[in-house]
Amino acid sequence: MASNQQQGSAEKPAKRKPVFTKVDQLKPGTNGHTLVAKVLSSNTVLNKGRPSSSQNLRPTLIAECLIGDETGTILFTARNDQVELMKPDTTVILRNAKIDMFKGSMRLAVDKWGRIEVTEPAKFVVKEDNNLSLVEYELVNVVEE
Repeated sequence: MASNQQQGSAEKPAKRKPVFTKVDQLKPGTNGHTLVAKVLSSNTVLNKGRPSSSQNLRPTLIAECLIGDETGTILFTARNDQVELMKPDTTVILRNAKIDMFKGSMRLAVDKWGRIEVTEPAKFVVKEDNNLSLVEYELVNVVEE
Protein backbone atom coordinates (compact mmCIF):
# COMPACT_ATOMS: atom_id res chain seq x y z
CA MET A 1 0.00 0.00 0.00
CA ALA A 2 1.71 3.16 -1.17
CA SER A 3 -1.09 5.50 -0.16
CA ASN A 4 0.21 5.98 3.38
CA GLN A 5 3.73 6.84 2.25
CA GLN A 6 2.73 10.07 0.56
CA GLN A 7 1.28 11.72 3.64
CA GLY A 8 3.96 10.70 6.12
CA SER A 9 6.73 13.16 5.32
CA ALA A 10 9.74 13.53 7.65
CA GLU A 11 7.92 15.52 10.31
CA LYS A 12 4.46 14.55 11.43
CA PRO A 13 1.88 17.32 11.07
CA ALA A 14 1.15 18.86 14.43
CA LYS A 15 -2.26 17.94 15.76
CA ARG A 16 -4.53 20.84 15.01
CA LYS A 17 -5.76 22.53 18.13
CA PRO A 18 -9.53 22.59 17.93
CA VAL A 19 -11.01 25.95 17.15
CA PHE A 20 -13.66 26.55 19.76
CA THR A 21 -16.96 27.83 18.45
CA LYS A 22 -19.24 30.14 20.40
CA VAL A 23 -22.95 29.34 20.56
CA ASP A 24 -23.96 32.48 18.66
CA GLN A 25 -21.76 31.43 15.72
CA LEU A 26 -23.75 28.24 15.09
CA LYS A 27 -25.62 28.21 11.79
CA PRO A 28 -28.06 25.75 10.19
CA GLY A 29 -26.45 22.98 8.19
CA THR A 30 -23.03 23.26 9.79
CA ASN A 31 -21.02 20.62 11.60
CA GLY A 32 -17.61 19.90 13.06
CA HIS A 33 -18.12 22.31 15.96
CA THR A 34 -16.10 22.09 19.15
CA LEU A 35 -17.51 24.15 21.97
CA VAL A 36 -17.50 24.52 25.72
CA ALA A 37 -20.96 24.89 27.16
CA LYS A 38 -22.75 24.77 30.45
CA VAL A 39 -25.81 22.55 30.78
CA LEU A 40 -28.74 24.57 32.11
CA SER A 41 -31.52 21.98 32.03
CA SER A 42 -32.29 18.53 30.72
CA ASN A 43 -35.72 17.14 29.82
CA THR A 44 -36.24 13.55 28.78
CA VAL A 45 -38.39 13.60 25.65
CA LEU A 46 -38.26 9.92 24.73
CA ASN A 47 -37.65 6.92 26.93
CA LYS A 48 -38.40 3.67 25.16
CA GLY A 49 -37.47 0.68 27.24
CA ARG A 50 -37.11 -2.64 25.49
CA PRO A 51 -37.56 -6.11 26.92
CA SER A 52 -34.27 -7.22 28.41
CA SER A 53 -34.38 -10.42 26.37
CA SER A 54 -33.36 -8.59 23.18
CA GLN A 55 -29.66 -7.88 23.69
CA ASN A 56 -29.04 -6.11 20.40
CA LEU A 57 -31.75 -3.49 20.86
CA ARG A 58 -30.72 -0.92 23.41
CA PRO A 59 -33.37 1.24 24.98
CA THR A 60 -33.73 4.60 23.32
CA LEU A 61 -33.36 7.54 25.65
CA ILE A 62 -33.45 11.06 24.26
CA ALA A 63 -33.22 14.24 26.29
CA GLU A 64 -33.34 17.85 25.19
CA CYS A 65 -30.77 19.82 27.11
CA LEU A 66 -30.55 23.59 27.13
CA ILE A 67 -26.87 24.43 26.96
CA GLY A 68 -25.09 27.71 26.54
CA ASP A 69 -22.07 29.95 26.87
CA GLU A 70 -21.56 33.68 27.30
CA THR A 71 -22.97 34.36 23.81
CA GLY A 72 -26.26 32.44 23.94
CA THR A 73 -28.04 29.13 24.41
CA ILE A 74 -29.19 26.28 22.18
CA LEU A 75 -31.03 23.00 22.65
CA PHE A 76 -28.79 19.96 22.57
CA THR A 77 -30.27 16.57 21.72
CA ALA A 78 -28.63 13.99 23.99
CA ARG A 79 -29.06 10.30 23.19
CA ASN A 80 -28.70 7.26 25.42
CA ASP A 81 -25.30 7.38 27.19
CA GLN A 82 -24.99 11.09 26.45
CA VAL A 83 -27.96 11.86 28.71
CA GLU A 84 -25.93 10.80 31.77
CA LEU A 85 -23.21 13.32 30.94
CA MET A 86 -25.53 16.24 30.22
CA LYS A 87 -26.62 16.98 33.76
CA PRO A 88 -27.67 20.50 34.76
CA ASP A 89 -24.80 22.66 36.04
CA THR A 90 -22.24 20.46 34.29
CA THR A 91 -19.76 22.10 31.95
CA VAL A 92 -19.04 20.01 28.87
CA ILE A 93 -16.78 20.13 25.85
CA LEU A 94 -18.68 19.03 22.77
CA ARG A 95 -16.33 17.78 20.06
CA ASN A 96 -17.38 17.50 16.42
CA ALA A 97 -20.94 18.58 17.17
CA LYS A 98 -23.39 19.24 14.36
CA ILE A 99 -26.52 21.28 13.83
CA ASP A 100 -29.70 19.32 13.17
CA MET A 101 -32.88 21.07 12.13
CA PHE A 102 -36.01 20.14 14.04
CA LYS A 103 -39.31 21.76 13.05
CA GLY A 104 -37.46 24.71 11.55
CA SER A 105 -35.18 25.40 14.51
CA MET A 106 -31.62 24.45 15.31
CA ARG A 107 -30.61 21.65 17.64
CA LEU A 108 -27.05 20.77 18.48
CA ALA A 109 -26.15 17.07 18.49
CA VAL A 110 -23.10 14.85 18.78
CA ASP A 111 -23.23 11.67 16.73
CA LYS A 112 -20.89 8.70 16.76
CA TRP A 113 -18.14 10.77 15.13
CA GLY A 114 -18.00 13.23 18.00
CA ARG A 115 -17.76 13.09 21.74
CA ILE A 116 -18.84 14.79 24.92
CA GLU A 117 -16.36 15.42 27.71
CA VAL A 118 -17.26 16.70 31.13
CA THR A 119 -14.79 19.39 32.10
CA GLU A 120 -14.17 21.72 35.05
CA PRO A 121 -16.87 24.32 35.68
CA ALA A 122 -16.76 27.19 33.23
CA LYS A 123 -16.05 30.70 34.46
CA PHE A 124 -18.51 32.34 32.07
CA VAL A 125 -22.06 33.37 32.84
CA VAL A 126 -24.49 31.92 30.33
CA LYS A 127 -26.34 34.51 28.25
CA GLU A 128 -29.82 33.07 28.66
CA ASP A 129 -31.76 35.68 26.68
CA ASN A 130 -30.33 34.57 23.31
CA ASN A 131 -31.75 31.09 22.64
CA LEU A 132 -30.81 30.09 19.10
CA SER A 133 -33.29 27.21 19.18
CA LEU A 134 -36.14 29.73 19.39
CA VAL A 135 -35.19 31.21 16.02
CA GLU A 136 -37.31 29.65 13.30
CA TYR A 137 -35.75 29.13 9.94
CA GLU A 138 -37.72 28.72 6.77
CA LEU A 139 -36.24 26.60 4.05
CA VAL A 140 -35.91 29.01 1.17
CA ASN A 141 -34.78 28.04 -2.29
CA VAL A 142 -32.37 30.71 -3.41
CA VAL A 143 -32.49 31.28 -7.14
CA GLU A 144 -29.12 32.36 -8.48
CA GLU A 145 -29.50 35.22 -10.98
